[in-house]
Amino acid sequence: MDKKEIIRYWIKSSDKDYETMDYLFRGGNYPWSLFVGHIVVEKLLKAYYTKNIDINTPYTHDLLRIADKSRLELSEEQKDFLDTLTSFNIKARYDDYKLRFHKICTRKFTTIYIGKIKKFRIWIKKLL
Repeated sequence: MDKKEIIRYWIKSSDKDYETMDYLFRGGNYPWSLFVGHIVVEKLLKAYYTKNIDINTPYTHDLLRIADKSRLELSEEQKDFLDTLTSFNIKARYDDYKLRFHKICTRKFTTIYIGKIKKFRIWIKKLL
């Protein structure tokens, strides 16, 4: 695949995951909707990295690290958001974190972060 095809792959894959995130949210599966939301953003950051740096994306799930390696200019608010979103990747997966994470993933909490994911997604897609 050439660079443009790889970028399209990351965007298309992210778009499919976005649909899954939305489905999980509407079904009340809040922790997993946030976990998939992390993947939505990760793939868009990897598309941005591919566009601006190299086709070989970093092997990490740390969103702020990917953004830094991509030389993506972020506000402090965006940096904090990416750090928090990265924590959802860990908290939704591992049993020792799951119970606490499930308790904080109320509809209200999740709605706030789904909104932030949507906002970030729109913003970064404009850069792609």
